[in-house]
This record gives sequence, structure tokens and C-alpha cells, in this order.
Amino acid sequence: MHIHIFWDSQSPAGLQEPVKRLISSVIGVPATVSENHVRIMGYSLSRRQADATAILDSLHAFKYRQKVTDLVLLVVHQDLFTSNHSFVFGLAREQVGAAVVSSARLDNAYYGKASSDDDLIDRLTKEGAHELGHLFGLAHCNNHECIMFKPDTLDELDGKKKMFCPVCRGQLEARIAAG
Repeated sequence: MHIHIFWDSQSPAGLQEPVKRLISSVIGVPATVSENHVRIMGYSLSRRQADATAILDSLHAFKYRQKVTDLVLLVVHQDLFTSNHSFVFGLAREQVGAAVVSSARLDNAYYGKASSDDDLIDRLTKEGAHELGHLFGLAHCNNHECIMFKPDTLDELDGKKKMFCPVCRGQLEARIAAG
């Protein structure tokens, strides 16, 4: 089992390797990072956001055409939305084995605060690992410190730890072992 992290060229530069190492450590599965190979679809000029569902459709088509069977996490800079939510930090589609995470609302600058690479690495790691957890079949968790807790705000995301609670860790390890 392996995780491919595609890093969009407009996403914050220089953070790829630390995010890859941390996600690999949190999940317990090897990961590689490379430039994004998928065309970003679904950008809405009026909203100034990208439709996360359309991006997952593009990832699905790419994986099918390229015969990619490993999990794929795409990191983009565009703010994301879905038909049901005005914004999302990320979105996963388990049956496709693909997820997308946006750095837009994870960056302090979005909120008028001084940018911090450390904060952004921490948040990208947590949100990336969360979406990858969904790709392994994990549901949301009620434990506010668990990676699988669903944050609705940046404060809730910051309150999570870069780890799975014991219950979610057990489920993850069972799914990894089942292969």
C-alpha cells in the first residue's frame, strides 16, 4: 500500500516534504509527493472557489486512465466548496481512493493573520490524514483530539492532535493489514 500526494504548483512551495513525512508517519503507510498531474476542474469565478466534487471527478478519471491503484491525495490552493457546504477544508471519495485538500483556509493569511509555515504544515497534515482516513473507510469520530474528528472551524482543526484515537487507530490498522 502506498499514498501518492500530488502538490499543485500554486499551493505553498517548500512544504511538500514535511507534509509528506508527517502524513506518512501519522497514517503508517509510505508516501511520495510529486507535482500535480490532474487538471483542476470546477472553478467557479462567481464564488472564487473550486467544486471539490468536480476535482474528485477529475482525480477519478486520471486514476482510471493511468491505471493508478494507490491512494491519491491532491493538495490545491483554491478554496473548496460542495453543493451542501459553502466551504470544505477537504473531501474524500473512498470508492475512488482519492481525496483533495485545500491550503486556502488552512493558512493564517486567509484570516488576516501572519502566515506561519509551521501552522500550515500542521493543518495540511491533519486535514490530509483525515481525508486519507476516509479512504481507508474510517468514519468521523466524536473524540475532538482524533484525526477523524470533523472540524467545522479552524480552531477545531487546531485542537486536533496529529494522531488517531485508539478506536480509530485500531480500525485503520485492521484495514491496512487487510490490504
